[in-house]
Amino acid sequence: MSKAIVSSLYDSEVFRMACRQFDQAADAINLPDTIRDRTKYPRRCLAVALSVRRRDGSVTVFEGYRVQHNLSTGPSKGGIRFHQDVTLGEVAALAMWMSWKCSLVGLPYGGAKGGVIVNPNELTPEELEHLSRRYMQEMVNFVGPHTDVPAPDVGTNEKIMGWMMDTYSNHVGHLVPAVVTGKPISLGGSQGRREATGAGVAYLVKKYLADLKVPLSKTTVAIQGFGNVGSETAVALAASGAKIIAISDYTGGIYNPKGIDLKKALTYVQYQKVLRDFDGGEPISNEALLELKCTVLIPAALERQITEQNAGRLKCRLVAEAANGPTTNEADRIIEARGDIELIPDILCNSGGVIVSYFEWLQNLSSFYWDRDEVMTKLHGILDKAKDAVEYQKRKFKFSRRLAALTLGIQRVADAKQSRGLFP
Repeated sequence: MSKAIVSSLYDSEVFRMACRQFDQAADAINLPDTIRDRTKYPRRCLAVALSVRRRDGSVTVFEGYRVQHNLSTGPSKGGIRFHQDVTLGEVAALAMWMSWKCSLVGLPYGGAKGGVIVNPNELTPEELEHLSRRYMQEMVNFVGPHTDVPAPDVGTNEKIMGWMMDTYSNHVGHLVPAVVTGKPISLGGSQGRREATGAGVAYLVKKYLADLKVPLSKTTVAIQGFGNVGSETAVALAASGAKIIAISDYTGGIYNPKGIDLKKALTYVQYQKVLRDFDGGEPISNEALLELKCTVLIPAALERQITEQNAGRLKCRLVAEAANGPTTNEADRIIEARGDIELIPDILCNSGGVIVSYFEWLQNLSSFYWDRDEVMTKLHGILDKAKDAVEYQKRKFKFSRRLAALTLGIQRVADAKQSRGLFP
């Protein structure tokens, strides 16, 4: 009889949410007690103090984390988040979701995640570079092309990945492009990587709308979050004929029932950095955006946005989770009980980013690079296979779509741990 552990290290609302999802899925597939906690809890974590000299000569110490959840199926993989609200528990939950995501879509990776407690908008470009390089310097002994491969996340981008790759390469004494993904093309980045997550979300939205027999020409879309993922999703869906009626970022949103001029919005954000005061429609709050009448609602910001307070007021036909963990456990139950909303769970919906990160890693290791058409064709093939597997699992066991996706991802990780045995 295995003895269950209770972790206080990662205790937080979002980690408890991820654990509740795991427990529900583990119960559904009768996962043996002897393998449950080994599959559930992170393998290891690292907390670091990052000292950065500021422009005025002072020194600020930032706190950073890296959580490696699972190393049984390959090197761990996951983004690095720069955000003022980062916690160790949040990073651990995101690492756990990455394990199930990589497993679900068949990638030879475990899950990981990193984070630094900082508002990157409050740093000068030089301070941001110093912080990025300091973070990688502290991680040098814990990451690597065959150990743990970071990528961009909220608050980070390809430029930061380039600095991190350069820091690691200088430390080991030779160029190692495969240590991170999401790099600039000039440093070994992959064609299609920048838009991969959003392009994957849009591809799956179109697939599910086709299943529902809803034409794109009659589709309206509201997107919470207009960063890399949200904006790329908007552009891809608009190019296919859908009407984007609302977009938002942390400063608020814009609603225009006639459709938002995305080119104008993207240009505005490029120069202003935020959507605040954009004149392309009526101002709307992030909370109100989620309750707009639309065909497709896409939460593409942070976790825990759809809750028991607003789940009953959603007026969409399809929820596509471009963010990680945007729907709480209680909201899941409400949406399932309603029965009038289809939901594409995060570990399927936003998996395009890690899939193309995998392609970038392969190209770096082989020094042989693909064109964009080849990248997108391979991405669509993997997404189709994963969608079919989830739908089959859903029908066979009468699961919700989230439970179907989670059980597939968790079972594969548990099988790998079981097959490798327990190191004495």
